[in-house]
Amino acid sequence: MPSLPSFRDVLVLSIALRVGLILYSEWHDAHSVVKYTDIDYRVFSDATRFLLNPGPNAENHAQGPLRNKLAELNIAVGDPYTRETYRYTPLLALLLSPNEWLHPSFGKYLFAACDIFNGVLIYDLLVSFVLPSLQSHGSEEKATRAISREGLATLYSALHLLNPLVFAISTRGSSESVLSLFVLLTLYAALKGRWDAAAVALGLSTHWKIYPVIYGVACLGVIGGPPSTSGWKGYLQTLINTRTVRFATLSAATFFALGAGCYLIWGYPFLYESYLYHLHRLDHRHNFSPYFYLIYLTYPSRDPAVAALDLPLWNRLLRSPLTSFVPQMALALGAGLAFGRRKDDLVFAWFVQTVVFVVFNKVCTSQYFLWYLLLLPLLLPKLSISCRNAIAYIAVWVITQALWLNEAYNLEFLGQNVFFGLWVRGLVYVVGNCWVLGGIMEGYNVPRKIKSQ
Repeated sequence: MPSLPSFRDVLVLSIALRVGLILYSEWHDAHSVVKYTDIDYRVFSDATRFLLNPGPNAENHAQGPLRNKLAELNIAVGDPYTRETYRYTPLLALLLSPNEWLHPSFGKYLFAACDIFNGVLIYDLLVSFVLPSLQSHGSEEKATRAISREGLATLYSALHLLNPLVFAISTRGSSESVLSLFVLLTLYAALKGRWDAAAVALGLSTHWKIYPVIYGVACLGVIGGPPSTSGWKGYLQTLINTRTVRFATLSAATFFALGAGCYLIWGYPFLYESYLYHLHRLDHRHNFSPYFYLIYLTYPSRDPAVAALDLPLWNRLLRSPLTSFVPQMALALGAGLAFGRRKDDLVFAWFVQTVVFVVFNKVCTSQYFLWYLLLLPLLLPKLSISCRNAIAYIAVWVITQALWLNEAYNLEFLGQNVFFGLWVRGLVYVVGNCWVLGGIMEGYNVPRKIKSQ
């Protein structure tokens, strides 16, 4: 076996790569019309500026119930939602405060640091939980015997630390790595059996972005333990008991406490932009979602609330968020209930939940792929897939995106009317991703089938 790099070497390379890209981004943005920095980073920075610099009188001031009390205490707090299209928790704008008084690229360094810390958590979970659980069940492969546990953990964690999609998104200024950190902390606490800490981390994750709530369902079956009786009554007892109620209560309390604190300061704009907006969001711009073309065709040319009253029933059904929400949540929550039964299967359950949530979401962009790619290094050691099938899965995953991106280029940059063709390629993307997920699920079951024989 050739000598493998140590985890420290991978970590140093990962840090140098991200720092170099951030420094390059500053030079590139100063000399090019097409910016390296993502538009979202400018939105974050503007929101931070509004938050830290409230205007005179009532202009650009926090609108929560405590605004008068804050004024009495001579505490001026700006409103980050003065910046249009800022639809995140105000805690993100607060977190990026050093952008104003330290350096404009502070947020990029912070997001890159979260990337690095995520890689450290992945490595630790591989060494302390995932790989030992394989060996204890007698299902280690030849590679496991030929390479040390630390060497394998380094290889798998490098899939995150050296993933071009991961470091490109964070160094361009996307905040996904912060959410990924909260999700990984939740998983870390859960696999370590620290369920109170997991509940708090899950509540924080859900406050940051609502989708991690689906992971709570998978946790309930693990927390409840094995059923005392057979049948549906026994299964119901694993989902509803003192331990699961404690977990759900603590997680919900964290979510509502954070939300209440933000509401008291920033008021209704926080509720609407962070949560309510996404319930009725109609994004007619092109994206991977199979729903985008239907939304594009039925998108109102005037006030959506007024125009919807004039639409026929079938048209309103196509535009309704429930059209995508019901099948999406049925699959995501159903996967959590079906596969979240043992702690050893928690990573697999979360991965399946995340993939179906992303693929069937009414808006789907490349940025969302990070949500399930984050879990892939922890799942790969438990897969038994032939090299031929692995190449086929990677090829389908890449090619379906390339086909879509090629048509999206024709629409976005060449101005060609290819909406229908883009939608068809979006359907190909959905089918291809479902096929890949099915192969991964089948590969995960192989070791258990062999063992049972």
